[in-house]
Amino acid sequence: MLLVIDVGNTNIVFGLFKGKELTFDWRIATDKDRTSDEYGLLFHQIFEHNNIKISEIDDVIISSVVPPLMHTLPAASIKYLKKEPIVIGPGVKTGMNIKYDNPKEVGADRVVNAVAAYEKYGGPIIIVDFGTANTFCYVNEEGEYLGGVITPGIKISAEALFLRTAKLPKVELVKPEKVIGKNTINSIQSGLIYGYIGMVDYIIEKMIKEMNADKDKIKVVATGGFSRLIASESKYIKIIDSWLTLDGLRIIYERNKSK
Repeated sequence: MLLVIDVGNTNIVFGLFKGKELTFDWRIATDKDRTSDEYGLLFHQIFEHNNIKISEIDDVIISSVVPPLMHTLPAASIKYLKKEPIVIGPGVKTGMNIKYDNPKEVGADRVVNAVAAYEKYGGPIIIVDFGTANTFCYVNEEGEYLGGVITPGIKISAEALFLRTAKLPKVELVKPEKVIGKNTINSIQSGLIYGYIGMVDYIIEKMIKEMNADKDKIKVVATGGFSRLIASESKYIKIIDSWLTLDGLRIIYERNKSK
């Protein structure tokens, strides 16, 4: 089986593929202060709980946007899983032409998502990842990564509102029934949820116009922890793919294995 690990700013999402099928998936909090031994033992406990033997894991591939863990997790893989992992970065074959001013600046998660989205759905395509930060990426019909947009994620905005105001409470991120709130909590929820829906659709609309794309032909796929909350109301997002990043890691692994 292939172990795929995606390290985000808030969560580490990882799963096991048997062939092209995702058979297990887990989500744990990202902790940059954990040691490689702590992560190694944590993986061991999770696998043992699911009756998975370490010997069943054939290979490991990792993508990370958290620099302190770029050494920690590979070290855990080598010591506890007995596998030298592929780490997404320079020298790893993605099969995608990155047309960025400096391709090294593109986050590993954005590249992995773009690879998966184009492989699964074709292009032109816009990928919206709702995580700690929201990222919008554009891949053209030829499979070239042309760039995108980065905004603060909805959770960051909610926490900033709570921390920087004296009287506004911390609220649960759920969609209220009506835009016009009748109390403070509903008003904040409305501003956050419907405000982000509006922002997402406006950015997508501007990207489509800037690329002179046919809005009826371009595909828009959403992924990430808050994708269902926001994308369900979007007039452009028609595909929600919760495991896009893990699929992308599998695809990149297969491209490198065959080298």
